[in-house]
Parts: sequence; C-alpha cells; structure tokens
Amino acid sequence: MAASYAYLGPEGTFTEVALRTLPEAATRELVPYVSVQSALDAVRNGEAEAAFVPIENSVEGGITTTLDELVAGEPLMIYREVLLSITFALLVRPGTELSDIKTVTAHPAAQPQVRNWLRTNLPDAVWESAASNADGARLVQEGRYDAAFAGEFAAARYGLEALETGIHDAENAQTRFVLVGRPARPAAPTGADKTSVVLWQRDDHPGGLRDLLGEFATRGINLMLLQSRPTGAGIGNYCFCIDAEGHISDRRVAEALMGLKRICLQVRFLGSYPRADVAVADVRRPLPGTSDEEFVAAADWVARCQDGRF
Repeated sequence: MAASYAYLGPEGTFTEVALRTLPEAATRELVPYVSVQSALDAVRNGEAEAAFVPIENSVEGGITTTLDELVAGEPLMIYREVLLSITFALLVRPGTELSDIKTVTAHPAAQPQVRNWLRTNLPDAVWESAASNADGARLVQEGRYDAAFAGEFAAARYGLEALETGIHDAENAQTRFVLVGRPARPAAPTGADKTSVVLWQRDDHPGGLRDLLGEFATRGINLMLLQSRPTGAGIGNYCFCIDAEGHISDRRVAEALMGLKRICLQVRFLGSYPRADVAVADVRRPLPGTSDEEFVAAADWVARCQDGRF
C-alpha cells in the first residue's frame, strides 16, 4: 500500500488545509485528485493509503457526492474527522474590478454559503460549478471565468488577487472532513466518539424510519446526522446515512447495530472514530438502562437465567 494520502485537489483547497492539521499528514505524501470519487478510488485500488474528503457542512448538511461514494462500491471506513471554519475570498486576476465580473465559479458546496453575498454584490453574475474551489481558482487564472470563491490562501498559488475577503452568509460556518481508508479494526474508544452507518430498509412501510430510529432511541443514543440518499432503484427508494454518538465497542451502540442488522435489508458500517469537537457523548436516558454497566448486568442476568442460577 502506498504511503500517501489522496485528497480533493488541486493544491490550495480547504481540503488540503484541513488535511495538514492531522499530525500523520506530515509523514505521508499528499496527492491531489480531481474529484472525491477519484480520491476514494485511489484507496480502493491501492494507489493511496487513505483519502481525505469533505463530508458535511454546517450550512447545507451532508455533501452528497461523498455520501454517495461511501454508500456504493467497495466498502471503505472512516478513521478520523476534522472540522474547519470556512470563509471565502473572491479571487480575480490582477486588475479586475467588481464591475468587470460576469462569471463566477466554485465547488457546488460553496454556493449555499455565499448565495446572499452574491445576490447583493453580483446579482447578474452567472454561476458555474467547478470540481473544487481551488480548481475554480485555476480556471480563473486560465481566463475561463472572471472570479472564483475560494480560500484567500489560494490566491498566491494561482497568481490571483483577493478582491473581497471574509465572505460568508452564515456566521461560524464549518465543514467536516474525514480520513477514509480500507476496512480494518476501529481504533480504541476515546469516550468522545462517533459511529457512522448506512441503512437500507427491507421494504417501504408506515413507521419504517421510526423502526430504524427506535433502535437508537431506546438505548439512549443521540444522532448527529440523518440524511436520506436515493438508492437508484426508483422514486421513493432511499437508504439512510447516520452518524451516532458512541463507539461500536460501547454495549449500547453494539446492541443498536445488532438490532438494525436484524431488521434492515442491509447495514454498512462506516467506522467508529474520535469526534473532532472532543465532546464527550451525552448518554440520553429516555428509558432506564442505557449505560454500558446496565447492559452488562442485564446480559449477566439472562445468562444466569439460562443456567438456572437466577
């Protein structure tokens, strides 16, 4: 396996900035790829040890390109996550004025984060999507577009100027990135962990989603992400991408996953990994008996009953 990390490129993306915050990134070759799909495929075919890609932002929620790539194809697993605060700069070729801008570009996930600014300041500009924000900057450098929304740090890399900085429609906007590798044993629990899964229902029926969520609720597990994605099997056919507090080695999480495995057509485990916000999971107790100790005590009681020792 190559000792390299693939990431959504080219150089100068927010993804690269977030990746470089990981200590282990200093010991790997960091290789940019043109898309999330190609970065993840590099892991699947052995070109890279892991891939680092965006998966969620605080304005629009889950990044569908990444979720869909993790839902389909050869299984992969999340090992780490990083949160990065995001503000944009409007990058232009030297000498460009705001009145000169007729076309703008950036990654599709950027548009909801600058929509109001764009409407106020460049209401007639035509938006075109780019493979990444840094790729948008490259296209501006080549003369394909007049301006790009990207990180201010990308300006020097592409010979551009930041005409405007600090652009964001939502205060404290963040993007979540994940380090994805081939399936292996999850890291040991830290006490502040997250577990990600994808669930497919056996059939579409009233209360079907409630049944899935009930496996978490009755065990006091808080959900941090719930997003439906089409399966491609026709209108109304969806799977569900879920992030839950806790680690697969926690009894309540393990039992929830066992319950889901029993009732779902398919369950894809995407990993248990440390939370980037380092917040200790809050074990909710809508019903008694949601601590690991209570799960162990209940299992011991059943074993004693089976042995006639109750």
